[in-house]
Amino acid sequence: MTTTTFDTLGYFEKLKAAGVPEAQAKVQTDALRDLVDSKLVTKEHLDIRLAELKHDLLRWMLGIAAGQIAFIVALFAFLK
Repeated sequence: MTTTTFDTLGYFEKLKAAGVPEAQAKVQTDALRDLVDSKLVTKEHLDIRLAELKHDLLRWMLGIAAGQIAFIVALFAFLK
């Protein structure tokens, strides 16, 4: 699985260079790192989830098709 890296030191230094107080820059850096670590979704995550969804959709479609066939067979049997 791919790991996403976030350059916290570089971000911190850019904030300080822009005039952000050091304490505020540290808090912003920590908050952004936590967000990146917890909320970022990689392509591999999406591919796995998409494969699961395709499997579920195919299973539902086959179940519905089987139900329709059974209904049609029962209908023809009833009409005879």
